[in-house]
Amino acid sequence: MAGKVLVTGGSGYIGGFIIRQLIEEGWEVNTTIRSLAREKQVRETLAVDNARLQFFAADLMDDAGWAEAMAGCSHLVHVASPIPDASPKEEDELIVPAREGALRALKFAKQAGVERVVLTSSMAAIAYGVDRGEHVFDESRWTDLSHPDLYPYVKSKTIAERAARDWMAEHGGDMEFCTINPSMVLGPILSPDFSTSIEAVKKMMDGSFPGAPDLGFCVVDVRDIADIHVKALTAPDMDGERFLAAGKFFKLHDIALLLRERLGEQGKKIPRRRLPDWLMKLVSLWDPVARQVITELGKVRHADASHAKEKLGWQTRDEEQTIEDTARSLIEHGVVKV
Repeated sequence: MAGKVLVTGGSGYIGGFIIRQLIEEGWEVNTTIRSLAREKQVRETLAVDNARLQFFAADLMDDAGWAEAMAGCSHLVHVASPIPDASPKEEDELIVPAREGALRALKFAKQAGVERVVLTSSMAAIAYGVDRGEHVFDESRWTDLSHPDLYPYVKSKTIAERAARDWMAEHGGDMEFCTINPSMVLGPILSPDFSTSIEAVKKMMDGSFPGAPDLGFCVVDVRDIADIHVKALTAPDMDGERFLAAGKFFKLHDIALLLRERLGEQGKKIPRRRLPDWLMKLVSLWDPVARQVITELGKVRHADASHAKEKLGWQTRDEEQTIEDTARSLIEHGVVKV
């Protein structure tokens, strides 16, 4: 089945790969970007059949453009949400646009007669608000918003998904709704304008990290995340579903070791030592990026993605290959000089 679908956040990393796969599978795609001044650039980056792709200007915090973007669409993939490269001064800078954007997308989808909505949430809405140690998570869990270790991005994804589910329960009617909750999304980039999720690999490769802190995350490939979104658009019995989309857990030190082995001389700037926690805490006093993740030291989160694999037949590619593909793509696009 292929119809007409709105994908919000068409200039984003995940949104771009979703659009590519949808058009390859015969869908007509509308997409939103904040300014149509970027349309030409985004079209060139996506390199798809332009006759199947229409752009609309829309902002998460404004009603303008949403009705036009949604017109004629039977499906919606709501990807757009703010992703910071450092912790904002006020957490509402992330929380409010994430929540209001999700609710605005749902409202206009309902008005337009959209049949199914797939919302991109995050593993951040599932697996955070825990103490140091090793944990295993599935879709049944929600991040504990009362935990002192939470930072604004995690709060924004949790609050936005909860708000969307509450809205659907009250106003959704027969419109179907499900969420995809990815872990750290890596993989090849489409242009030098890359996602914040790639930043850790970039910083290890360009020498920004003197060592690898005791941090880690579950890795998932952007191409597999696009695929699970497309599957969720058409699979039966999706209403209310929630899919944790994640692969194996890697510490940054493990990623550094893997890349040094696979890249050879091209990986000469990648750190060889581990950074002790005390040094990370010292750095966090003046580095906003370090400050945002300091509460994550020593935490290991494993993801049980069996539900997505059983319900949707979703498969993930080898995570080590994804990490290598990320690095080689950064070199190819000139983001990292070697």
